[in-house]
Amino acid sequence: MTQAAVTPATTALDAPATAVDVRRVADAVRRRVLAYTLKNNGGYLSQACSSAEILATLYLRVMRLGDSIAPLVPRPFAGVPGPDNPHAFTGAAYNGPRAPALDRFIFSPVHYALVLYSLLIELGRLGPNGLDAFNQDGSTVELIGAEHSPGHEVTAGSLGQALSQAGGMALARRLRGDTGRVWVFMSDGEFQEGQTWEAFAALAHHRIGNLGVYIDANAQQCDGAMTDVMTIEPLAARLGAFGADVREVDGHDSDALAAAAEGFGGGDRPLAVIARTDPCRGIELMRERTPKLHYVRFKSDAELRAYEALLADMTAEAAA
Repeated sequence: MTQAAVTPATTALDAPATAVDVRRVADAVRRRVLAYTLKNNGGYLSQACSSAEILATLYLRVMRLGDSIAPLVPRPFAGVPGPDNPHAFTGAAYNGPRAPALDRFIFSPVHYALVLYSLLIELGRLGPNGLDAFNQDGSTVELIGAEHSPGHEVTAGSLGQALSQAGGMALARRLRGDTGRVWVFMSDGEFQEGQTWEAFAALAHHRIGNLGVYIDANAQQCDGAMTDVMTIEPLAARLGAFGADVREVDGHDSDALAAAAEGFGGGDRPLAVIARTDPCRGIELMRERTPKLHYVRFKSDAELRAYEALLADMTAEAAA
């Protein structure tokens, strides 16, 4: 797939992307993440199940991004940013150049990094060999993404920090008169963090209407079900009380995900799209692990073989 310079992403036929395109890309992302989970005997697999349609819709149908200006094979780590390191870089170039009319994308739950890398490969923004150095010392293609990782622009640090950074970017863009928006992808677990709510309060106070947030609400976090750890519901009502313009949609319905962003960017309230998702979507075998779905590490040879067989079936079905 290719992408026009200012408009939302297009297919190779240079036609607007559709829900069918999103489904094809999302399924491919799940297969790739499953393959790397098998290769590394562990990985954040449920995050691919829940977020694949959200991220594919953002890139293909919502965000206005330019073509990638980053190398197809990611550069090695060049050190942390600072006044004494002119060689440091971020992964934002995979989302295109900075320009007043183009959007910027901030990726908050950095343990989803492999999902984002896989999507970038499917969209041609990262090369097919872009994961060769995945999770290796000295590589920027990290298991837990940082500011230098492909598709990332900031280090999210403790969950919740990225939204505050994105809010500052959006305010600066508004003051400059940029028409481009700032988009943030978050997980629902980040709404157990106090900083997230402080950030929404600040967005409302400063009337930041050029920042949109898509939330992967898969109801899971590292210790199990959200409701068993600390509930965040009613999330829509809480976000509304904090000043957000809230939309709640099926997170696997690309048409609904895209429609939630239509016309956004000219008001004075941040947009919050709560995308309700299934952490086992597309990989039903994972339901046997419920409620511990956060990270998959295979418990036996038999389980490993079952997932290998599943990947073979998924690959064959995609090729049919």
